[in-house]
Amino acid sequence: MRLNKKIKVISSLLVLISLTGCSSSSNALMKYSNSDTSVVQYITTNDTDDEYANLLGEDLCVIPLKSDKGGDGNLAAEATLLVNNTDNEMLYAENVYEKLYPASITKVMTALVTLKNADLSDMVTVSYEASHITEVGASLCGLKEGDKINLKDLLNIFLISSGNDAGIAIAEHVAGSEEAFTKMMNEEAKAIGATHSNFANSHGLHDENHYTTAYDIYLIFREALQEPTFVDIIATKSYKVTYSNSNGDKVDKEFSTTNLYLKGNEVMPDGITVIGGKTGTTIKAGSCLVLYSKDKSDKEYISVILKSDSKTSLYSQMSYLLKFIYK
Repeated sequence: MRLNKKIKVISSLLVLISLTGCSSSSNALMKYSNSDTSVVQYITTNDTDDEYANLLGEDLCVIPLKSDKGGDGNLAAEATLLVNNTDNEMLYAENVYEKLYPASITKVMTALVTLKNADLSDMVTVSYEASHITEVGASLCGLKEGDKINLKDLLNIFLISSGNDAGIAIAEHVAGSEEAFTKMMNEEAKAIGATHSNFANSHGLHDENHYTTAYDIYLIFREALQEPTFVDIIATKSYKVTYSNSNGDKVDKEFSTTNLYLKGNEVMPDGITVIGGKTGTTIKAGSCLVLYSKDKSDKEYISVILKSDSKTSLYSQMSYLLKFIYK
């Protein structure tokens, strides 16, 4: 899937985008500040030929702050969003501008920055830092210091199995350090209009200064879907990889997706095909999920649920949310 237009950024503090097809009958300018305490403000105009017309983005669903269609008791997560990405139409939205922790959904932005800035044929050498994550419960690919692995393979196992060690290895290879890579992540976020996000690492392990919103995740995920390699990876159920360790010996491993729809552990709603997505879980973030799905007419949808209280509840709510496609 290719999307024809990108958001045009005026500055890091001001993004102007159109509301066509989403929630307003008039043209509009949206001031979406990156200040932590700011709110979304709208300046509407009926003049389609005014000086701002050439600044408006196209093919984007913009959700005004007070237009939430939330309140359904079956959707109890902190933030929920469902967008018809073909028609740029909001189908359900609740608390989509609330600042929340993304957990491993962070990896979508890491993948996007990597695909835009790196050669996937590169060989990556795993560092001490990448191979020594000590946080209890952190998802790991089991990489060891000195391992040499192809970047495309590394990106696959990173997204499919959600290994945090792979995230640091990718960041260090692409930018020289994780700190430099997170700067690239934040620059990319602003460039696509996700100005209420701040990334402090490449993997999503908890950091108080690492946050986003459901709407920003929509923007980031939507941009990533323009990369065919990204779509191929998130649709992959399992991935076999061969790489070499520090002694030059071959290591063979297979990694399985964390997406329970692809695994077959969760049943997709009737008439809906889940293509792929990204999961995320930490204590502070709760259980999170962003999905790319299609209906029987091949229309495309992006759905986001943040901070559900359990994995079971997360998938129950996501299946319920996807049924809004036919309501």
